[in-house]
Amino acid sequence: MPGRRSCSPRARDEATVDALTKRLTGALRLPGAYPHRPVEVGFVQTQMSLLFFAGDFVYKVKKPVNLGYVDYSTLDARLRFCEQEVTLNRRLCPDAYLGVVPIVLRGDSFFVEGDGEPVEYAVKMRRLPQERTLDRLVSEGLATGDMMHAIAARVAAFHDAAASSEEISAYGAIESIRRNTDENFEQTLPVIDRTIRRADHDLLRAFTDGFLEEHAQLFRDRVANHRIRDCHGDLHAAHVCVTDGICIFDCIEFNDRFRYGDVASEVAFLAMDLDRMARSDLSREFVAAYTRASADEGIATLLPFYCCYRAVVRGKVNGFRLADALVPEEEKRAALWLARGYFELARRYATGRGLLVVMTGVTGSGKSTVASALGPLLSGRIISSDVVRKELAGLSIAEHRYVPYGSGIYSPERTRKTYEEMLRRAEPVLAAGGCAILDAAFLRADERRRAKDVALRHGSRAVVVECAAPHDVVLRRLEDRQAKGTISDGRPEILERQLPGFEPVTEFAPEDYLRVDASLAPETMLEEIWRKL
Repeated sequence: MPGRRSCSPRARDEATVDALTKRLTGALRLPGAYPHRPVEVGFVQTQMSLLFFAGDFVYKVKKPVNLGYVDYSTLDARLRFCEQEVTLNRRLCPDAYLGVVPIVLRGDSFFVEGDGEPVEYAVKMRRLPQERTLDRLVSEGLATGDMMHAIAARVAAFHDAAASSEEISAYGAIESIRRNTDENFEQTLPVIDRTIRRADHDLLRAFTDGFLEEHAQLFRDRVANHRIRDCHGDLHAAHVCVTDGICIFDCIEFNDRFRYGDVASEVAFLAMDLDRMARSDLSREFVAAYTRASADEGIATLLPFYCCYRAVVRGKVNGFRLADALVPEEEKRAALWLARGYFELARRYATGRGLLVVMTGVTGSGKSTVASALGPLLSGRIISSDVVRKELAGLSIAEHRYVPYGSGIYSPERTRKTYEEMLRRAEPVLAAGGCAILDAAFLRADERRRAKDVALRHGSRAVVVECAAPHDVVLRRLEDRQAKGTISDGRPEILERQLPGFEPVTEFAPEDYLRVDASLAPETMLEEIWRKL
């Protein structure tokens, strides 16, 4: 019929597969789909997989996607890659990977490990204690130097035993590495000015190309010295579980090109991830321990390059989630900011400079809210004057001292000591090339100048973020703060005393000075800062 539009066979096939996946996603969240009848089933979705947490077990189903670098579009391919995933992951986590199991459809119901013709497959794993994954341990302040040494020893021993061959070594050649890096920058072109600024895209590409050219002989030496191995490929903190031993899981099985590579790239991945969590101290400890265990001195030179590369990959992959129809909008927003954070980290590796952010503004202007949002974006350690001041006075952070302006723990001398201690804590972060965020009023130009001098002494960039808001908004915040009870001792009478003493910011270059309207929604403020950084 004229004007009637029909679907191509390929489009119909894709629609059928997509519908089946959506049905499967809902059905496998029901306890009755499993032979052991768990009480409840948890669910997590990634770009390429659906994970169902059913009691003591985890079932990982591969999505029927073809992203170019991974092709799970056929059932045969998904079965093959499930089997490969089990084989490869048993190298570093032998007790967790139990095998590949079928998923069958009987009537309108799906059954895992059921009898019948499989319509899908899943990797069955023993459930690891999530509270013992390295990312959780870091976020809860429980990760230690001893853990870094144990992880480094495990990784070094794995690399020493990992397969190497002429085929694998070819992935360490300049041409192969350049193919990977070029792909990164080509695949991020569509998200320029969404997850990565154009200037940063150009900067990262120039750094990458320049490093490959300048250190070509080193890359050739790495091949000759058999430093190119069949690695894990996805070694970040969430894939390390510190239990009775060190279990490292979820390696890359879908593309040999992403798993074969220089062991330095693998070390850089975990080092980068620790930096992202604002633990550059643990990152350096891990690298130093691995270097000792492996006697691989070349890592020191290669680390900035591979850390930058790994951060770009993670930024790119999170950016892919923005176009995934199965990802909810809330998760897409989180992925957007996570991608931006990785690209910010990549920029630091490319420039070789740490970053000091100096917050400034009167009490109630929104400094702590902005600092808290900047922390994840900039992989920054937040150093709060409210916390430091009370620690120096021997007070708990929940304890209040409502004293007249400029007296007691808020006297000029106590404030000077507080700022000195904040800068002292920032120095090792900057020395390691990290980011420190100073959450304090910094009302006076000389206070901000001293902070800037510390950054310059460590070769770091210093930026100042001034928070400003209408007077009535600030007053309302301070009244709400007193009613709710927060760590801050700020109140309306303090605001009125601070306002005349605030000195305008003139000691920073225009490109290092950001003034934000802190009456806006936090995400709107963060967007404005990201675009100006």
